Amino acid sequence: MNRINLLSQRLANQIAAGEVVERPASVVKELLENSLDAGADRIEIDVEQGGVKLLRIRDNGSGIHKDDMALALSRHATSKIAELEDLENIASLGFRGEALASISSVSRLSMTSRFANGTAANAWKVAVEGQDMTAQLAPAAHPQGTTVEVRDLFFNTPARKKFLRSEKTEFSRIDEVLKRIALSRFDAQFTLSHNQRVIHKLLPALSEQEQQRRVALVCGPAFVENAVKVDIEGPGLRLWGWVSLPTFSRSQPDLQYFYVNGRIIRDKLVAHAVKQSYRDVLFHGRHPAYVLYLELAPSAVDVNVHPTKHEVRFRDSRLVHDFLFSSLSKALAKVTPAGQLESQHSTAADANTLYTGFGNDGLDNRYAFGGSQSALSLRDSITPFRSNYRNSAPDAERINQQLVAFARLNADDTEIPPLGYAIAQLHGIFILAQNKQGLIIVDMHAAHERITYERLKTACANEALKMQPLLVPLSIAVSAAEAVYAETQHDALLQFGLELERVSTEALIVRQIPSILRDANIEQLVRDVLSDVIEYGSSDRIQAHQDELLSTMACHGSVRANRQLTVPEMNALLRDMEATERSGQCNHGRPTWVYQSLDELDKLFLRGQ
Repeated sequence: MNRINLLSQRLANQIAAGEVVERPASVVKELLENSLDAGADRIEIDVEQGGVKLLRIRDNGSGIHKDDMALALSRHATSKIAELEDLENIASLGFRGEALASISSVSRLSMTSRFANGTAANAWKVAVEGQDMTAQLAPAAHPQGTTVEVRDLFFNTPARKKFLRSEKTEFSRIDEVLKRIALSRFDAQFTLSHNQRVIHKLLPALSEQEQQRRVALVCGPAFVENAVKVDIEGPGLRLWGWVSLPTFSRSQPDLQYFYVNGRIIRDKLVAHAVKQSYRDVLFHGRHPAYVLYLELAPSAVDVNVHPTKHEVRFRDSRLVHDFLFSSLSKALAKVTPAGQLESQHSTAADANTLYTGFGNDGLDNRYAFGGSQSALSLRDSITPFRSNYRNSAPDAERINQQLVAFARLNADDTEIPPLGYAIAQLHGIFILAQNKQGLIIVDMHAAHERITYERLKTACANEALKMQPLLVPLSIAVSAAEAVYAETQHDALLQFGLELERVSTEALIVRQIPSILRDANIEQLVRDVLSDVIEYGSSDRIQAHQDELLSTMACHGSVRANRQLTVPEMNALLRDMEATERSGQCNHGRPTWVYQSLDELDKLFLRGQ
């Protein structure tokens, strides 16, 4: 083996660049973060040939002092932290002081800046090339702020240049970086040009309407039209932003932006909490879309756990996980059909498709023809529905009910509920309803299934979790870490309905389980719960298994296809939908109702054209 030697500064910087500068988009990210940390609110990005030939970032920030220009290109040179205590309370996007040194080691870099207190003639320019890393300082003319030019990226490391993709692909990565950062700073203006052609010009977005417009530019107008605004505060935490309705889902998790104190991250704890909140309303295999911002004390999160700062570590991960889960679950459950229809009407000029609705609790009871039932026992949760939606009216009475419904719809002084009044049943499967704005189509089995399911969950929750001792305790072999955790967290696991006893270094005995899950795979359930609690600080396995059982019961207890309903029975179902949480989706994530406005119906028949 060779003797131990110190690496040269150039080689050390190039090795460090392998972590920081992966492609042109990585350079843009680091420089944009520097500009925002400098207080800039107007940033221009010029790109040529996908960023390989030229990257120019110009900002109007505080600038860099003349004496610090050359020092700024040195490794671990930063103005953002000075002591260890600063590292535990980071409020800036960058702090390591590696970006400029790493970028300059693999490119031809020049930086022109004027400090905030200087004049236009007091600007200075520093230039370096990757080979010698010797900084050359010269006077220049420049307004307040900084311009960084990065030319010929990877010109001195051809092996790494070979890993770059096509110009189009590399620019699309830069475009995505800009979108992510633009969503984190609504107060800043961003301009992106590629090969002397302006691609984006995002003006400052200060009002909520302007913020929604920027979100629509980045994520698409369909996302904003099908999103719920969230703004919830907890103990030392605040979550705000937009989450998509369950019926607006994606085949890939490609429309998910999550920010912690303005820093975009991809964290498995966050992803798990969001996925959990969509558990029984999202279609199988689909992914939600969201733009969310979590604000908490900088000391409560460690951002220094990943070279590119894409991951963070929360001091109290269980608190954050539970806060995200409960906040999003409540936000999704509180969306009313009335609110959803109002949102759709505001964007009706651009709409050409059917829209899906979403359920709610606590709607005005004057619309509840069938009445809303409070907490029921598990057995009583289904049987009243079978009598509510029975086929007992003779033909003459049905015709009379239909005429009464039409008269109510056409009365000017009648307040029509969001889902309107039923006018017909189609093929024994769908309910056609009319409101003031258009046509509502309801899948009666899917809607009734959700209503029954929510009532079963309420009844089960009010009866509290019942535990059942095992006649023959079950012995399970586990890892030493799982055994220690089960022993130390005995009381916490008991809240999930599991009584576990450690009998050896790597063995547990299950003595009690939730009675409703007596037919489940107990061993697999215990392993999954332990794994979740160790990883995320909590588990929803017990609740998920319980909900799955209740969902099956609700499915078998709901009205079936080809079941003829009278007009009052159909109206009772519509009123129950308006008073039930998550009634916009069935238990399997399918939409329960769709809406088409009169304007959309007119377009189908070319009326007014």
